[in-house]
Amino acid sequence: MATLSFKGKTFVQNHHLSVKYHQLVPKKEKSLTDKISLNDNLIIHGDNLIALKAFLPTYAGKVKCIYIDPPYNTGNEKWIYDDNVNSPMMQEWLGKVVDREDFTRHDKWLCMMMPRLKLLRELLREDGVIFVSIDDNEVHHLRMLMDEIFGEESFIAQYIWKSRQNIDNRNVTGTSIDHEYVLCYGTKVRGSERKTERYSNPDNDSRGHWVSSNMVGLLPAKLRPNCHYDLVNPETGINYGKPKLGWRYDKNTMKRLIEEDRIIWPQSHTGRPRRKVFLNELQQKFTGYSSIIGTNIYTRDGTMEIEEVFGKRVLDFPKPSMLIRELIIQGCEENDIILDSFAGSGTTAHAVLALNNEDGGNRKFILVECEEYADKITAERVRKVIKGVKTAKDEKLKKGLGGTFSYFELGEPIEMESILEGKKLPDYMELARYIFYTATGEEFNPSKVKQSKNFIGETKDYEVYLFYEPDIEKLKKMALTLDTAKKLGSFTGKKRLVFAPAKYLDLNDTELIERHGLKGIEYCQLPFEIYKMRG
Repeated sequence: MATLSFKGKTFVQNHHLSVKYHQLVPKKEKSLTDKISLNDNLIIHGDNLIALKAFLPTYAGKVKCIYIDPPYNTGNEKWIYDDNVNSPMMQEWLGKVVDREDFTRHDKWLCMMMPRLKLLRELLREDGVIFVSIDDNEVHHLRMLMDEIFGEESFIAQYIWKSRQNIDNRNVTGTSIDHEYVLCYGTKVRGSERKTERYSNPDNDSRGHWVSSNMVGLLPAKLRPNCHYDLVNPETGINYGKPKLGWRYDKNTMKRLIEEDRIIWPQSHTGRPRRKVFLNELQQKFTGYSSIIGTNIYTRDGTMEIEEVFGKRVLDFPKPSMLIRELIIQGCEENDIILDSFAGSGTTAHAVLALNNEDGGNRKFILVECEEYADKITAERVRKVIKGVKTAKDEKLKKGLGGTFSYFELGEPIEMESILEGKKLPDYMELARYIFYTATGEEFNPSKVKQSKNFIGETKDYEVYLFYEPDIEKLKKMALTLDTAKKLGSFTGKKRLVFAPAKYLDLNDTELIERHGLKGIEYCQLPFEIYKMRG
């Protein structure tokens, strides 16, 4: 397989591994839910590379459908390369606007995309799909990059979306660029729902509605001699001869179809007999999904949509929710997770909520937006479509689509080195919140914490304990021992997750565990073992 070479690649191809895990700090006042949880619909404000890394403990291998709409790198978007990669050359890139005069803009774009796509691949389920919107500026580079990261064999399609309705006469080349692309990688898409309106039952066949199917063959006699024969109606004796390419079935199969009364016989010998195909016998509910996506769905629809929600245009060129809706239908089922790490105006959440409202599904969205408008535009749009937009023309949107979401911001990194060296040690409650969220995915309730007993909360499956103090000397002496384990209390049937800097207790000693009633204890070293707790 051909590989793509670009300036900075050697520095970013493993950069996602060096990105530190950060806290996801809940913001109750910006959420729209009675109970904040990492298992809720999510909106995250912060750098999407860091956010994707922060999701790994909870969502690695669990996201069924990913849709992203990254910068197209047109030279007019004024995006900034901001990944703190350990390279003098790339340090020079930091904080500088990437415009059309930047001769390294394609390299910077690829350096920005590579680590994000690698983390997205880790979040994607084995049977999942990823859709990426793009245009002619980077589609060729993106295709090769995704071949490298997701595997050339995972390529499904390069969909074409007719995004413009009217001709653009301003292009100096004389060509109106009316389309964009959506690259798709994964296992497979669902396909188009088979149209059944053409099925009918004009002869009141007891087997139900049917359509007629062509029986003329596809190959010459040299390649398929057993399908080249005269076909005769046994009741009328009319001989329909044999077409130039024969019949689609051999004599034995045709005989069975005749005996089962599945052949429609023309009155004239010049006609072509056809086969009855019954609706209730169809094995496939779906047919192929066209590589030309969307029907009368244009960029202007996205603009009109956001103007309807906010009463004005708050962002330029948002994607229409109907386009994302189509992709979601192709990419996942009714209870799957959809991730968008370039969330923009929140179109993906709008599409998910609309689909759930329509079919009663329980799809869940995860949005990441790095810009300052994450609350005022991204989350606000979601709030409005959930509660209802009184001025909306669509009745469902006017009433509100329903749903909830939890809003988080990225906090400080938590790393073993800081704990061991005593640098930037988080306080007990801050670390407890992070560990409880990450290990269980459930809402952390500070009122449930009993620090004297090292207890930080419980779920229906877990009790969680944390041995920690923001004091390096105390941490050096802190450990899970037989004495501290006994203080956890009696086994209630729930797994007991114990986070501590060290362990001086053999949890594999069955006799010891039984004798002291220590069943159900699972030791987790601070802090990295938290990433292994949720399966």
